[in-house]
Amino acid sequence: MKNQKIRIGVIGIGRMGITHHSIINSNDKVIITSIADPSTFVTSLLKRYLNILTFKNYDDLFNSVQLDALIVATPPHLHYDILKKAAEKNLHVFVEKPFTISYDESLELSNLFQSKKLINQVGYVNRFNDIFKEVKLLIKDNLIGDILQFKSEMFSNTISQNDKSSAGWRATSKSGGGAVYELASHAIDLVNFIIGKPDKVVGTTINSIYSKNVEDSVCSTFLYKNGCFGTININWCEYSYRKPANKFEIFGSKGKILADQHGLKIFLKESVPDKGFKEGWNIRYITDVFTNASIDVRGTEYTHQLNHFIDCIEDMSINNKSTFRDGVDTHDVIKNIFINNEQNKL
Repeated sequence: MKNQKIRIGVIGIGRMGITHHSIINSNDKVIITSIADPSTFVTSLLKRYLNILTFKNYDDLFNSVQLDALIVATPPHLHYDILKKAAEKNLHVFVEKPFTISYDESLELSNLFQSKKLINQVGYVNRFNDIFKEVKLLIKDNLIGDILQFKSEMFSNTISQNDKSSAGWRATSKSGGGAVYELASHAIDLVNFIIGKPDKVVGTTINSIYSKNVEDSVCSTFLYKNGCFGTININWCEYSYRKPANKFEIFGSKGKILADQHGLKIFLKESVPDKGFKEGWNIRYITDVFTNASIDVRGTEYTHQLNHFIDCIEDMSINNKSTFRDGVDTHDVIKNIFINNEQNKL
């Protein structure tokens, strides 16, 4: 699709939809032609100031507009129907995590988009964070040797008081709410991205702190056939965090890595001068590995992931870094976490 603008529609214009809209609208390879969202207030503002087509129903968008690609940022339980219709229209799709709320639906959609050779990407944004990309490269380069164990954590202050009602899609697991889908999916995908998909899930505990119908925290252990193991620890009622934080600790035979979105610390038993690392502690900040982005709305990784989506559409030979298949793998782990939690109940 070189030398012509990629026509994009946006379905879902809430917090993430607005974020994606503002980022993709800055890409000169793209033209946003239409949006769909039930909120009259939001769509009327966009129609007035951006002069684009707006629809309350995504079916109307599909039936009225010629598109090349779609950004989907609706509640997760709507993803399956939207993506099926997008595939029927031969549209490339970027969809917000956690892809769908069913492993079987995720697998079906992944196979469908692959069979139709359509670009498909899930919004696991940590894969595009410069620090976590650097960690993956260091692991691949065997800097800390064989991986022995790890810990992937994510904390936020998303839920800070007792639920007074069950209103809203985040309050029910059937619509994709809860700490597992909302936060743990990021931590799980980060494990899959850096370490690899676990062979077995054990020792899961899921708890509600403030919520009535969904979980607020989850802890689980991942096992690997090579003897490596790790844990995830997630809590979206952590009052000491102003913004969501991802933390990753990796212990290897030659050292360890401590990383978050903003920097990493590396401890080595011996120096590796050809790679610029000394014995003992080494520190790398985000500015040391930073890759520039055309716009920074919530972090450059959000821009990188959408620009990557557009680049893959423009050049179909590029390997997408966060495909529906990656989403299926993450959903498989999520499925096993819920199964293991039921097995472990007292």
